[in-house]
Amino acid sequence: MYLFYCPDITTTLTLSEEESAHCVQVLRRTAGDEILVTDGVGNLYHCEITNPHRKHCEVRITAVEQPAPLHDGSIHIALAPTKNIDRTEWAIEKCVEMGVDEITLLLCDHSERKTVNMERLQKIVVSAAKQSLKTRFPKLNPLTKINQLQTAGDKFIAHCMTEEEVLSLQDAYRPTNTKQALQQLVVRGHETAILIGPEGDFSPAEVEWAVRNGYRPVSLGAARLRTETAALVACHTVILINS
Repeated sequence: MYLFYCPDITTTLTLSEEESAHCVQVLRRTAGDEILVTDGVGNLYHCEITNPHRKHCEVRITAVEQPAPLHDGSIHIALAPTKNIDRTEWAIEKCVEMGVDEITLLLCDHSERKTVNMERLQKIVVSAAKQSLKTRFPKLNPLTKINQLQTAGDKFIAHCMTEEEVLSLQDAYRPTNTKQALQQLVVRGHETAILIGPEGDFSPAEVEWAVRNGYRPVSLGAARLRTETAALVACHTVILINS
């Protein structure tokens, strides 16, 4: 069954114009039909259509559920938008489908894209969450300079620098900061945040900042990955361990 979204739900419920059009004109739902509606914060409403208007479809709530989370812990992906915004949009869509809890867009020294259309990206988040029948929508944060980022729980950075290239950072590095595979460090049930850099990778100064602020360097495998691919690999790895 298709899932509809209504952020402000009271005892009476009227779908937005966009959702009403999809429900009545596209799916041809009519009076008496049952539909599912979510508020995006964990509630699932079983509803019956009372007024199938194409601009303001009215429904009556018949039952409410609070489905259990699909995975333990939480996953926060912070990634630098790619020069080709289509790749970033694709990564966000797929991370939402997998179950990411929070996404932050990073502004880095090597970022080739320094602006994004947050309204469009938010629509992608909502669409992907509905399509994958999620009642908890992830939080999407605007562009944030990496040195202003605030995350909680276990923190990781997936940079591409070799051990030789980080010799200049040895004051910040410690033996425990040597890259390890992400799957070896993720703890089931914990809050987990992972930084994914731009096409030109994080700068040495950013890597040093991250390490000094508690982010552990991790490897996502032997292959060198595009930004959007790295985001998906990181997201899938954490969710798989927490499922």
